[in-house]
Amino acid sequence: MKIDFIVSSLGGGGAERVVALMVNSLAKNKANEISVITWFGVKDKYELNPSIKRVVLNQNRGIPSHTLRSIFNLFKYYRSKEKRPDIIVSLITLTNLIAILVAKFYQIRIIAQEHNSHLRYMKGREWISKFTKKYVYKRADVLTVLTVFDIEYYKKYGVNVRVMPNPCSFKSLTENMHNRDKTILAVGNLNRYHHKGFDNLINLIAPILQNNLDWNLKIAGAGNDGMRYLNNLVDKHNLNSQIVFTGFVNNISDLMYQSSIFILSSRFEGLPMVLLEAMSQGMTCISFDCKTGPSDIIKDNVNGLLIKDQDLKEMQLGLNKLIKNEQLRKRLSSNAIKSIENFDIEVITEQYESLFNEIIEY
Repeated sequence: MKIDFIVSSLGGGGAERVVALMVNSLAKNKANEISVITWFGVKDKYELNPSIKRVVLNQNRGIPSHTLRSIFNLFKYYRSKEKRPDIIVSLITLTNLIAILVAKFYQIRIIAQEHNSHLRYMKGREWISKFTKKYVYKRADVLTVLTVFDIEYYKKYGVNVRVMPNPCSFKSLTENMHNRDKTILAVGNLNRYHHKGFDNLINLIAPILQNNLDWNLKIAGAGNDGMRYLNNLVDKHNLNSQIVFTGFVNNISDLMYQSSIFILSSRFEGLPMVLLEAMSQGMTCISFDCKTGPSDIIKDNVNGLLIKDQDLKEMQLGLNKLIKNEQLRKRLSSNAIKSIENFDIEVITEQYESLFNEIIEY
């Protein structure tokens, strides 16, 4: 089966990491011929199986609008019948809009994927996001979403919508008795600090770190503009020795293996893959119950702590409880590892293969 994945870039980010995970897993099936197509040629952050064809579309700077330019380039690419796949899988709203228009013109089957709640709109693109969700997604063969929260919203617009969760990228630990650093870890693109709640995180964690000098916070992720803003907050609280920005980390599983507590401070999410990854590595997890995702993963006080959405005081209490109670950390950590079997990459790959076959046979 010939399958094209279309995403804006592979330059870092959760959805891009899902693409890399899924194409590498699907490529293990020799019957699959897979390409990854992007608009932008920024340096790839994720390594792909050598059998996967990598395509960066010519940007044609003569067309000023990114959307129109991308539509033109994708139309041009698929003009050759030899390049047309059996199925397109596209990710994120604007790319989905472009890919659906082109796929329907060339009568190519298409699965569009949303990796955030329908409540979220990219800044400056609210109208085009609403248009896509209400009028364009019904033209896709299937729209996949990450949680059940979005199902009813899309169904009312006549969309054929399914839940397809993110896979966990790491194998769960089988041995979890090692000593861990007294590190609280957060992960995400620093330029999206408002989305990821890193601004709130630094402010709420400041008094906790000041009262627990043997603990530190590490924030892993790239983004120079965001780092400058967040560093100013760190300077304000005089916590440069306890708050560390690691930059982009290739071996994030190693950092998770070494660290004690994972914190998800986001104001909104889709299904946070990084939370699944932290749990697979035996981290004790604490998260705001933001819309959407954490409540699909964490059962409060069973495999993690789920905190009322954006309740900074409750988050402080939860973090203090975890810091002071090692036995609680160990219990939640052990249960976390056991709780994520349904997010195993092999399980999710089987769901993709089944969906592909269903669409082709339809």
